[in-house]
Amino acid sequence: MSTALRIGVEARLLQHAERIALAHPPIDVASVDFTVRDPTALRGRYGPVLAYMARVELEVERNVLELETLIPNPPEIDRHFYQDVWHPQEERHGQILDKLHRHLGGVPEPADLTSVSVKLKVLGALGHLESMQDVSRMLYYLTGMATERSAVLAYNLLHDGVLELGEDAVARTVLAPIRRQEPGHYAFYLMSARGLWNELSPWQRWLTRRMRSQSFSPVGVSNDVQRARFGDVIGRLGIDRDLDGFAAQVIRAERELLWARDHGLPVPEYVTRAFREAVALAHAVGENETDGGSAPAAAPGAPSSTAST
Repeated sequence: MSTALRIGVEARLLQHAERIALAHPPIDVASVDFTVRDPTALRGRYGPVLAYMARVELEVERNVLELETLIPNPPEIDRHFYQDVWHPQEERHGQILDKLHRHLGGVPEPADLTSVSVKLKVLGALGHLESMQDVSRMLYYLTGMATERSAVLAYNLLHDGVLELGEDAVARTVLAPIRRQEPGHYAFYLMSARGLWNELSPWQRWLTRRMRSQSFSPVGVSNDVQRARFGDVIGRLGIDRDLDGFAAQVIRAERELLWARDHGLPVPEYVTRAFREAVALAHAVGENETDGGSAPAAAPGAPSSTAST
């Protein structure tokens, strides 16, 4: 990409970041109506979903630390976006969802706000080489796209399900404002990924494909306990009824960028495998608990190699 084109891409990204920051400041907690008609029904159907989403949103604090480790010399537009736009919006999402979940009498999932894995530290050390940092940046954008697309789809389903329960206040003042902010994040990652992909050399593209296929994980998953809980969320939202269709929507832009050469590949196998494993593990945990067993202990897993929302 020529210098002029690169400057043009960065200018559009800056305009986009400023536009969504202005249009969607962090949600004012005072604007949220936590009135719930039937707390027992809402907690029974969607309590684990709210707990999971709240934890993932709150872990934006750790995600920023991960990014600062992974990409030691980021473009200024990236730093501006994740520090000044994305972080405050997502943190507020987590605070609101956590408050709602506690209001329903739920027990929150513990959020990891500080851990940075050894893998990330190694990649960050390699990131001092500009060519390797570009690969890390590409992985960050790909993870961001998949995460934000997953969030949009999940919040849409949760919003509709909460409305079906007659919980209009929660749908209107909690879920609707949150889901309005996610598409802007997705657009930022998509524009960034398209711009950078055009700059990568063949070996950088090969390495990106290789690392992505080995590191992909559903949003918020870094151990088997979280994997099972993600599978439970999928089931409660009804996503498991068309898992391949959901995966195709989540990964559509990534497939077009990384795998366009593989004609006829609707969804990379590593994506469908990750989702199916989560559903299977959720079923296994459910059966184990029914039989009087206990859920698996949290495996010592590193946080995802790129930040999630």
